[in-house]
Amino acid sequence: MEEYIGMYGWHFSKKLCEWAVSKMRRRNRRTGSDEPMKMSTKEEVDALLRRYGIDPSGYTAYDAVYVMHMAKADYYESSIADEQHLALFVRDYLCDPDGYDEVAMTRFYADCIGCGEMPPWEDCL
Repeated sequence: MEEYIGMYGWHFSKKLCEWAVSKMRRRNRRTGSDEPMKMSTKEEVDALLRRYGIDPSGYTAYDAVYVMHMAKADYYESSIADEQHLALFVRDYLCDPDGYDEVAMTRFYADCIGCGEMPPWEDCL
């Protein structure tokens, strides 16, 4: 973990984001079953943000990619009604005026501790 933080700080690398998204499940509202998330590329997430007037260049590494998938897995088509509000959620989550730059990774790590499953740090370098 120390080596990872030394390289990326408290931000998502592509590999850590892929691992985190691979652990996410989304409820299929038609079948009622939980299905694994399919990871969108950083370019696809950036395009989603741009489509709704949000400049993705201000977000560090893969933080916006992680937050978009987390929101999609947990809130999409429930409290987040559509793609526009999904994009706005990503912006609001990462740009909270009383928040901090490392919020996505810090909260993710707290969830890992809570679930008792640590990321494979060496594989994420």
